[in-house]
Amino acid sequence: MLKDKCALVTGGNRGIGREIALKLGSLGAKVIVNYRKDEEGALEVVDTIVKNGGEALALKGDVSSYEEAEALIKKSKEAFNNIDILVNNAGITKDKLLLRMKEEDFDSVIDVNLKGTFNCIKHITPIMLKQKGGVIVNISSVIGLIGNAGQSNYAASKAGIIGITKSIAKELGGKSIRVNAVAPGFIKTDMTEVLSDEVKDRLKDSIPLKRLGEGKDVAEVVAFLCSEGASYITGQVINVDGGMVM
Repeated sequence: MLKDKCALVTGGNRGIGREIALKLGSLGAKVIVNYRKDEEGALEVVDTIVKNGGEALALKGDVSSYEEAEALIKKSKEAFNNIDILVNNAGITKDKLLLRMKEEDFDSVIDVNLKGTFNCIKHITPIMLKQKGGVIVNISSVIGLIGNAGQSNYAASKAGIIGITKSIAKELGGKSIRVNAVAPGFIKTDMTEVLSDEVKDRLKDSIPLKRLGEGKDVAEVVAFLCSEGASYITGQVINVDGGMVM
């Protein structure tokens, strides 16, 4: 379905990003697994894709840095000659109530989650324009739609991703470049594993489907948005949340 396409997944070494990278690789895409620190995790994802008959490469880069994002995009293009798909997944949390939140807690989350998304889109756009097409999928969150106590920095970054998605979709739609966002709800990741069973049960009770999501649930939607089956979809935000936000 994605044969001969090249996909760059930021933060593809773990969690949702890992599942997205594996899914795109299983569909025939050549996958660039970006990471900031966890080289071992990125190489494990690459090895899994290669063992299943695909092509993949791990590339280090901090997307919050304008220059490092530029270098990442350049190296990605050099590796596989083109970049057809960009999945802006890299993200961090530094949760604190507003009165306890330090300026650096706010800035770092905005820098990685929102500015990192901008940086990658900024540097990949000339490539996609030259190729006369491309797909960009930005990973937002339902928290960007409804907010959450103790996550004002994270909510602001994820709401910003929704805004940039719609704006860039309008700018680039006439150039055959589609831009969409996926907003996961509560997904089983390293971050949710530390929660107590009691907290997890309360979360499940707030979700109509009565379960936490899997990384694969998000990856399936991202893969669809990257495919020709979604060729008439742009500027949209798709919630993958078990019905939590309606």
